Amino acid sequence: MLQIGLRAHDYGKKSAEELADTLSTFAPVSIQLALAKAFPDPPSVPGGLTPGYARRIKTIFEQRGIAIAVLGCYINPVHPDPDQRDRMLRRFEEHLRFARDFGCPMVGTETGSCNPDCSWHPDTEKPETFELLCASIERLLNTAEKCGSIVAVEAVAGQHTISSVELMAKLLNRFRSPALKVIYDPVNLIPAEGLSEPQDTFFERAFEAFGEHIAAIHAKDFRMEGGKKTGALPAGTGELDYPALLKLLMQKKPGIDILLENSSPATAREIFTLFRKIDSQLLS
Repeated sequence: MLQIGLRAHDYGKKSAEELADTLSTFAPVSIQLALAKAFPDPPSVPGGLTPGYARRIKTIFEQRGIAIAVLGCYINPVHPDPDQRDRMLRRFEEHLRFARDFGCPMVGTETGSCNPDCSWHPDTEKPETFELLCASIERLLNTAEKCGSIVAVEAVAGQHTISSVELMAKLLNRFRSPALKVIYDPVNLIPAEGLSEPQDTFFERAFEAFGEHIAAIHAKDFRMEGGKKTGALPAGTGELDYPALLKLLMQKKPGIDILLENSSPATAREIFTLFRKIDSQLLS
């Protein structure tokens, strides 16, 4: 069966108890939890997280049958200001140190750009930026490997340092660390001008390049409008071939956490119903 979950902060900033109660009505298996986005008063970091706080949050969600699959700590690891970059990396390192107390070894981030807000910048594609990313990833892996945690990276086509299947494979080959994994968001990897290959081929190509390293899935959708991608739609409401993607996941990554992005109370039940229908058809 598919393991379907939610991105917690899509449901508003609430106390842990209120948020867990809200999410439990959709019966997700798991969530992605970004403390700063989901809670109104998370501990100030670096320096604010403790094992006790993490265990309390874990217990609140566990009591409602929800596991924390990914701790979101989305930073810009190639931020142009070294001091700002260092502060972000220290915050990520703290998440790594306490991740297991949340019941979740995996901390996720995208790979940033040469603009502070991670928007497109022409220098992001330069080899020097890739090397700067590698320096940041190496620092995070040093912490992760000591703590038994996982650094999970997510690509964004045409915008971030890791913007393609090939660059993701290059990053993974650079380190070959069991502490470095991938959050695979197929919509993120579709170029702005769309695909030049069938979607099933596109999915297979990603799995051939880095499938063994995929540890979680982000599920949203896209449409092509006027020759350009609109890529922030709830899953199942656009053009992504979810039957093909979910079939591949059931074959190659059974039980992986599939975390819905850009869902809401108005759309979540429909998406769960759609995915479970596809699940039943694939199992029959």
